[in-house]
Amino acid sequence: MAPKLTYHLYTHANGFENLFRSDENYRYFLRRYDHFIPPVADTLAYCLMPNHIHLLVRIKTEEEIIKSFPQTSEVFIPRQQDLGGLNSIEKRISKQFSNLFNSYTKSFNKMYVRRGSLFIPNFKRKEITRDSYFTSVIHYIHANPVKHGFVKQITNWPWSSYHGFLLPELMPAQQEVINWFGNLQQFIQFHQQTANNIPDFSETS
Repeated sequence: MAPKLTYHLYTHANGFENLFRSDENYRYFLRRYDHFIPPVADTLAYCLMPNHIHLLVRIKTEEEIIKSFPQTSEVFIPRQQDLGGLNSIEKRISKQFSNLFNSYTKSFNKMYVRRGSLFIPNFKRKEITRDSYFTSVIHYIHANPVKHGFVKQITNWPWSSYHGFLLPELMPAQQEVINWFGNLQQFIQFHQQTANNIPDFSETS
């Protein structure tokens, strides 16, 4: 079985608009996210900012994805028979993210009586291939509101996954992240570092 791929994903608003104008916008996006993304990826960290989004996701195996879509299993044709550069599993993953952004945009446009795209055409992604990058990007994602001056402490921003790690019961992916740092206290201590001590991933903002 091939190893699971982990990506730092980033997307932002198309133009100078914000993706989120109210708390309900954030909550609605997370509900849509929970509908579309778990079938294809585990979320290790996220942060929703007014005009951009950071995600750290681990793509599920082909077997896991097929089990999530049994009613459409016939679309998962063998890789060697596929056309267009992407195999059918990759297309399914891309489709789920596309559905997420399209679903949110449709509701956002209806709420604010606007038209047109809300997100940039293609989200950016960077595969995590080094342990050091994996460690740093988790802090970077959670510290993004501090970096951009919205809050002074990571704990003051409500729209990131950081708070979920402090709950008594964790999802398996969250527990894996905690274990990566050693334990919860070490996870918290690492996040108490200032943003200046963490690499500035300027290629993703």
